[in-house]
This record gives sequence, structure tokens and C-alpha cells, in this order.
Amino acid sequence: MRISEAESVVMDVLWRAQAPLGADDIVAAVAAAQDWQEATVKTLLNRLLKKKAIAATRDGRRYLYRAITRRGDYVHAESTSLLDRLFGGRVAPLVAHFSERHKLSKKDIADLRKLIEELDHER
Repeated sequence: MRISEAESVVMDVLWRAQAPLGADDIVAAVAAAQDWQEATVKTLLNRLLKKKAIAATRDGRRYLYRAITRRGDYVHAESTSLLDRLFGGRVAPLVAHFSERHKLSKKDIADLRKLIEELDHER
């Protein structure tokens, strides 16, 4: 399943929610920052329903929406897709690209070293 950038904004609201949300709650959370109208948010909700990324349950005269797709699964699929498309499925060229284009901070480098050490110990 492919979730567009706009749909991911709506998904982020649902992933952060403690309980299912009504369309009006989602509109309130995203409309101002995105400069979206209510109809735009409802269109995105309908697309996500068709993709089975979210579910809706009737609550009186409205629907309550909740994420079905877990954020971790979405991040995994997106990151794998990016690596496959741009870097042949390899992480090292991705890190090299960022180190060349954007200076890595000392914290970034320390975090990468720590991760590599942890991976070495696991193997």
C-alpha cells in the first residue's frame, strides 16, 4: 500500500491519537497548518479507508476513525522503498550521501558509531 504525503499528515494525527477521532477533530488538527479545507481532509480520509490504512465506526451521526496500519510498518515500507529506488537497497550509500550533502553533526556521528558497535556485537 502506498500512502501519499498528504495522506501521511492525516495518518500522523491518527497515530498520535489515544482514541478514535471524528472527522472534525482531524480537520482541527491539520487544516490550519496545511491550509486545507474540510472537504480535502474528508477526501483524504476516504482514500485511506479505500486503502484499508484506517477504519471507521459509526458513532451516532458521525464516524470515528482509527489507524489500522501501524506507524512502524509504514516507516519500514517507506524506508525500504527509498533504499531500493535510490541506493540499490544499501544503507551505506544513503549515509554517504547525507554526509556529503549535509554535514553530519557530532551527535549524528556518535549515534552511527554506537549503532554500528551494537550491530557488531549482535553478529
